[in-house]
Amino acid sequence: MPESLKFRLSRREACLGMVAALGASACKGPDEAMPRAPESLPKGWSMGEPLPFPVQEIYPCLHDGAIHLAGGFIAEAGQITGPTALHQSWRPDGQGWRPETPLPVARHHPHLVSYAGRLWALAGYQSPSPQAIWEAQAGGWWRDAAGGAWERAPELPRPCGEAVVLAAPSGGLHFIGGRSPEGDANASWNDQIDRAHHFVLDGPEGQWQAAAPCLTARNSAAGAEIGGNLHVVGGRSVADGNTAAHEVYDPREDRWRTAAPMPQAQGGLAAAALGGKLYAFGGEFFDNGGGVYPEAWVYDPASDIWAAIAPMPHPRHGLGAVTLGGAIYVIGGALKASGVETSALVEIYRP
Repeated sequence: MPESLKFRLSRREACLGMVAALGASACKGPDEAMPRAPESLPKGWSMGEPLPFPVQEIYPCLHDGAIHLAGGFIAEAGQITGPTALHQSWRPDGQGWRPETPLPVARHHPHLVSYAGRLWALAGYQSPSPQAIWEAQAGGWWRDAAGGAWERAPELPRPCGEAVVLAAPSGGLHFIGGRSPEGDANASWNDQIDRAHHFVLDGPEGQWQAAAPCLTARNSAAGAEIGGNLHVVGGRSVADGNTAAHEVYDPREDRWRTAAPMPQAQGGLAAAALGGKLYAFGGEFFDNGGGVYPEAWVYDPASDIWAAIAPMPHPRHGLGAVTLGGAIYVIGGALKASGVETSALVEIYRP
């Protein structure tokens, strides 16, 4: 088992911390990190090299020509064992996934992003004990392309997790939405509320500044940069559940506008840009017994129209999506709602 775990959660503790906080009950039975690949894959899909371990609640990114994955909830023998500090990278060189310098502290939901020549791991949650699984963080770290030690990054104005973090070509690193503590309490998911806040780091040595708030307070959304604009799609809120909302931010004008909503409300999804279009994958729902979405979508900004693409071979939530070499790598996540059947899957979509 990876040595970076802070503690081991029992199945009941994992359920209480993750599922009950979301108003769902889904902990049941052992899982398998690597389900058998279908004999016939949907059009455009292929299987990638699996991760070294099953992991969910991740935000991988492309940095210096490699896919980087750090933190998240990892699992063993069907149980979420806690957050990890492990950091892995993958390049298309046949060498497989390789270990990198771990995060200074184990975290789940840390937001990885490449900005100003550095790899950043921002905010998210720490779990100092089974009774405090969702301790939101304002701080984070960065490391340079040479692969040095992690250094402290400028702290956000408030602790936050489950946000969308994107770099804009016109300048600035944008931290959008998510969940933050409502008051002084900061240990459980229920201590936090959905936010429409929007902060911008105007340089690697700068400080976070407030920008125009997004139009919808939500968590577990996804997004990507296309043509200099930042697209945020899907997600959910405690008040209204999953949303199909699609909002676009122009950093040159500091202004948001609405765009065509997703064809289906999906929270806990992943998104990536390729060829000037936005692709969205997966997510989870908690009504009708709960489950994950197999549907995947493509959005064309030129026509403001969404279209269905071939469904995911293995529907998942809490996953990541990274564009590399004309393809989108759909990474990790869980095959059932909440913490159940965390996977090591990597699936590749080529339009």
